[in-house]
Order: sequence, then C-alpha cells, then structure tokens
Amino acid sequence: MASFDILVLPGDGIGPEVTKEGVRTLELIGQQYEHVFRLKHDTVGGDCIDKFGVAIREQTLQDARDFDAILFGAVGGPKWDDPTAPVRPEQGLLALRSELQLWANLRPVKAIPALLDSSSIKQEILEGTDIMVIRELTSGAYFGEPKERRNENNLRAAVDTIYYREDEVERVARLGFKLAQQRRNKLTNVDKANVLESSRLWREIVHEVQKEFPEVEYEDVLVDAMTMHLIKRPSDFDVVIAGNMFGDIITDEASMLIGSMGMLASASLSTPGEVGTAFGMYEPIHGSAPDIAGKDIANPLAMILCTAMMLRHSCGLEEEAVAIEEAVSQVIEDGLRTADLTSESNALNTIEIADEVLSRLGN
Repeated sequence: MASFDILVLPGDGIGPEVTKEGVRTLELIGQQYEHVFRLKHDTVGGDCIDKFGVAIREQTLQDARDFDAILFGAVGGPKWDDPTAPVRPEQGLLALRSELQLWANLRPVKAIPALLDSSSIKQEILEGTDIMVIRELTSGAYFGEPKERRNENNLRAAVDTIYYREDEVERVARLGFKLAQQRRNKLTNVDKANVLESSRLWREIVHEVQKEFPEVEYEDVLVDAMTMHLIKRPSDFDVVIAGNMFGDIITDEASMLIGSMGMLASASLSTPGEVGTAFGMYEPIHGSAPDIAGKDIANPLAMILCTAMMLRHSCGLEEEAVAIEEAVSQVIEDGLRTADLTSESNALNTIEIADEVLSRLGN
C-alpha cells in the first residue's frame, strides 16, 4: 500500500466538471490497488478572484509544496476577461508554474485508430502519429521582463520580453534527448532562429547538448514551418522540444490531429528526484471552455488521462497508469463518444463517458 497527498484545484468553467471525474478515477484506483490518495480541494483562477480578490492565495502556493502532485482543472472565462483588469485568472496558473518550478511540460499527442475519422485531416496522414512535445514552461515570453503597458507620445503601447538563460534551455534539451532514447530516437527542435536572438541562443544550447546524444536523429525546424509539417506529415515526429509560447501554440494545433482538445492531457514537472518521479501539476490542455460550462457535455477523458500521467510521473505507479489508459482506449474502441468527438445525437455526457471508463477499469 502506498499513500499520496494530492492538491485538487478545479478552477473555472468546465474545470470543476472534469476534475470531479478525475477524482473519481483516483478513488477507484485507490480501492483496487489499495493505495491511499489524500485529497485537499482549494480555489484558483476566477473563482479565487471572486472569493479572495487574488488569482491564487499565498497560502495555497505554500501548501502546494507539501503535496505529491496537483490535479488542476482550468482557469478563465468572459466574467474575468477585462484586458485592463489588474488581476486575471491566468495569473494563478502562471504563479503555480513559476513558484513550484514546473519547467517541463509534457504533452503527448498520439493518434487513436478509432478516432481518426474525428479529425479533419485525412486518415492516411494521421496513421502512426505519436508525438511527445516538451514545452518549456517557466521562462520565455510568458515570464520575461519588462512586461508592461506604456504611453508613448500619447499612443498606447505594450511590451513583452522573450527571455531565456542557457541553463533553462539545457535542461529542456537534455530531457528531450533522454526521452527520445526511450522512444523512437528522434528529436525535433522548434524555434524562430532566423529572426529572434532568444531562439538563436536556444538553438546554440540545444546543439551543444546534442553532442552528448550522437545516436539520436536530430533536426531544427522553424515554428512557422512546424505548423505546416504537423498537418502534412505528423507521423514523422517523435520528441519535439519548444519554448514556452511556441510549445503552447503547436500543441493546441496538434490536438486537432486526434479529433479534439478534450483528449489531450499534460504534465508540468519539476526536476525528477533520485527515484525518477517528480512533483507535478496535471491538467488537460482544453482550458475552461465557458461556452459549455454547466451543460454536462464536457469531455473528461483528458482529465482522466491526466490522472494516469500523475500516477506514472509523480507516484511511480506504472501499472495503475496503464490500466487507466487502456480503459480510456477501450471506451473509444467501443465507439462511445462525447459531443466534441461526434455529430451523432447519441453522444454521452460528462458523467456517462466517465462511468464507462470506470466500469472498464473496474473489470
């Protein structure tokens, strides 16, 4: 028997709806494998702004350090979407990433044969697609300074800074090469080195790390070209590394390869410890989807897959992680779909599709 302390931050929009199904999955795993998951629920994002006037409380950040992992829903929505507001829901998410040093964002993109017809891309192009994108998460344009609004000659102006240090790039590159060794031995670096000085430094550091991994096939691809290649030949890619902003953009695009953002999980990890596991925050990439919040039609499968990633990367429970992933695959193979994956009238709602996963997990 093993025990783990998990901080649950449902957030806004469909966050609470899908997080509830992730928690149910954890509880069933605990019963089946005799593990104890001690859960603490807290608030973040717009919900936290409404209650406390901040996107995340300092106490929550302090508490998070005492947990083994965080299960995170989503933040944001029209209610808090004033661009001039001094406090925005996304600040809570960025604070967690920065304060907890969750620098490695793993986003697996794997085509599921039974879902190939859910994508707008031709099936023969999608077949065999299995990509692990590693997005740098605690630097770059989202954290660089200065970041501010200005008034210049009575005209409004704004500035954001893309900032990277060599150690920040090096650790992402090294993780990418190591993961490539465990997969298909190929790594693609995505940057904008033809224009940006920060990308030229990024590429220079990656090339230095590459020398330690001569057996790994390597290529540099400019981000604008990568957006085209992902649509034209996605199965050619194995491990992909990218800076914060570029990684964010290309993984949102890549979600369409498998039919819906509702299928993509992510893990935001700190540096792994001696036993190979790391403190991490696990969240679906689909965001708060306020247009469907409260309608019980959100796809919870990405969140359920997040629990599998959490069990693998933060708890060291590979067998349990595989069991969840196989249950999700079986549901898809059995033809069961949520509204984002089908236009048919028999789409299952949030709870129904989760029930189907849990029933197969139980068997």
